Amino acid sequence: MRPGVATVGAVHATALLLGLAGLAGTLWQGVAEPGNALAFGTLVALGELARWGAHPGEREPAPLAAAGALAYALLGNAAGTATTHGVLQILAVTVAGGLAGIVPHIARGRGPDRDHLARRILTVAFAALCFQPLYNSGAVAGHLDPGLPYALFLLLVLVLTGLCDAVLAALLLHARTAYPYGPLLRDELRALLGIGSAVCATGVVMALGVAAAGLWALPVLAVPLLLTQVSFRRYTAVRTVNRQTIASLARATEIAGCTPPGHARRVADLSAAVGRELGLGGADLTVLEYAALMHDIGQLSLVDPVAGGATALLPAEEQRRIALLGGEVVRMTGVPAAVALVVERQADPYREQPVPARIVRAVNAYDDLAGEGAATALEALERLRLGTARDYHPEVVACLARVLARGGRPGMTSVPTG
Repeated sequence: MRPGVATVGAVHATALLLGLAGLAGTLWQGVAEPGNALAFGTLVALGELARWGAHPGEREPAPLAAAGALAYALLGNAAGTATTHGVLQILAVTVAGGLAGIVPHIARGRGPDRDHLARRILTVAFAALCFQPLYNSGAVAGHLDPGLPYALFLLLVLVLTGLCDAVLAALLLHARTAYPYGPLLRDELRALLGIGSAVCATGVVMALGVAAAGLWALPVLAVPLLLTQVSFRRYTAVRTVNRQTIASLARATEIAGCTPPGHARRVADLSAAVGRELGLGGADLTVLEYAALMHDIGQLSLVDPVAGGATALLPAEEQRRIALLGGEVVRMTGVPAAVALVVERQADPYREQPVPARIVRAVNAYDDLAGEGAATALEALERLRLGTARDYHPEVVACLARVLARGGRPGMTSVPTG
């Protein structure tokens, strides 16, 4: 069994055992404060139902469900009355509410990502273990005033819970993709400033609101997060359309017969994998993907097409001319200037190139030179290695070889590196 598969399996198994323990413990001991449990369970279920319209790859497709579960984990008082529910009941309500909310999605054949469910159970368990034992033992009430000190304590638990979730998310992605863990963790921590911070803040505010005003605070406090979710979905939809538009523009070279079918998409996918291997993330990866998709668009300005669209076989001056023509075209499309810069610089000596341009040049050359067989792929890699004195950055070529050795991307044939 591959280490990544074992890691994912261990995380899922831990979440499953915790969920089963919560359900079994609650059934054995009985439900404390059934009204509170029903209210928060319903909130979690509604949050899961609201995941309709979620886009693939969203960091938190059901933010209301996550906020409701977190709020129940941090609930101490309800309308001024101390609660007695514990960690096991929190897990039981989280699991039961989540299952109730995902049944309609499963019926439509669109079940939720198991990684997201495992992360929610584990992070809610972490938050509950940080808060509930201290609260139920009287340590919180005995040492903290109910005002600002108590809110700061919840904020501390919130920060630790956010870190826990980011570590888990990066760990699962690292196990599934074998990308370097450090850059993945940085991306997850950066994502906490977006929808993650809204989820955590809403969870804490819900816990404080129910403590002061009772369960009536839940629907009132849920509305802002729902509006945030709608806005975030619209923003994601706009980005998706933007990416699709750029991909369509990139296919113009294929439709015109300038490049082989699928060349731009292959270069973009492999460039993104190499960029991850080098530690790129966030906006840098987006620029890299867009530039890789449009790297050959300068060929549309040529009177005589390049044989087979293989610009890597052309003289350096001709490669440079096509790259500059491509940069001019890209600037006229309204794509960010950083993308045009990468397209323009892809034919420069690597010591003068930004990192994304180094990646695009090496990956484009590999796709131009590689054929269908492993032997031809090895020959292409060897030619790139021989060109590391001027044309191709040695570290980029080494990362490309590692990515190819792992399979690179879905549908790519693995090749040896030795």
